Amino acid sequence: MPLASSKPKLKIGVLLPTGSATFGEAAQVVRDGMDAAAATDGQAELVYVDEQTRDLVARYRALVASGVRVVVGPLTRPGIAAIAKDVSVPTLALNAVDPALKASPRLLSLSLIVEGEARQVVRIMQEDGRGKPLVVSTADPLSRRLTQAFVDEWQKRTGVTPSVLDWPFDAAMTGALAQADAVFIAMTPHEASALKAALPATLSVYATSQLDTRKPDASLAGIRFIDMPWFLMPGQEQVKHYPRPSAALTMQTERLYALGIDAYRLAVLMANGKPAPGTLKLSGVTGDLMLGHDRQFERTLPLAVMMPDNNGQ
Repeated sequence: MPLASSKPKLKIGVLLPTGSATFGEAAQVVRDGMDAAAATDGQAELVYVDEQTRDLVARYRALVASGVRVVVGPLTRPGIAAIAKDVSVPTLALNAVDPALKASPRLLSLSLIVEGEARQVVRIMQEDGRGKPLVVSTADPLSRRLTQAFVDEWQKRTGVTPSVLDWPFDAAMTGALAQADAVFIAMTPHEASALKAALPATLSVYATSQLDTRKPDASLAGIRFIDMPWFLMPGQEQVKHYPRPSAALTMQTERLYALGIDAYRLAVLMANGKPAPGTLKLSGVTGDLMLGHDRQFERTLPLAVMMPDNNGQ
């Protein structure tokens, strides 16, 4: 038998608000994902610090002094802002970093923000040859964020502002539908079901992961949507390599478990090489990840079509 390697494990520091009444549950699920990836991989030792400490900067510095080569976290935006200027080793924040924040270039970001999905849908529509999209939105804050991200990206790419209608439709619906060659819907599955029935069957409909419930729904059949490989491609090698959560989770919470897996994998890559925009890439369980020039990882998600029997999976 070969001798066990005596090479010391890579030390990764992790800042998560596990003690927080507000963010503790989410933080624990991220931690579970990281632990699962670390146990599967066997390359690293994870050193956890509660992000909700009074002096987060001092705890961060202590982590670095203890020999960690990379840090994952913080998860909250206040936590990110607190350490931004003091980042001294490659550090992967698990939330979007405010562009106005004066941060060390060693601070990178991986998050599941929905705006990135809306921007990807714009690219997919254009690749499909669609040029006159209609955006259907609701008063829900998440819907508004998706709508704004889609509109901004379409304007950036074409110089044209796409039409936006609020659901439920009013008298403007007929004219808007007559001019559109595709529809982007930023709404819940229940709302989308009612909308789909009101649309011409020949009109292509697109959505983000907001529409994915993993439950058959004939009323949504034909809608093109994106979601992470963790849900759409469970048989893919990099997905099935990692265990599923031991406890039953909601779909939204399970996304955080997948985030933890990819956070661990990126941390290992960051520790073993200089993170450079365009060159640091990972075929992840949350999507194909690539570091952008804004120091944030862009996620590209697989595309699927809603089917009446299996949600396209």
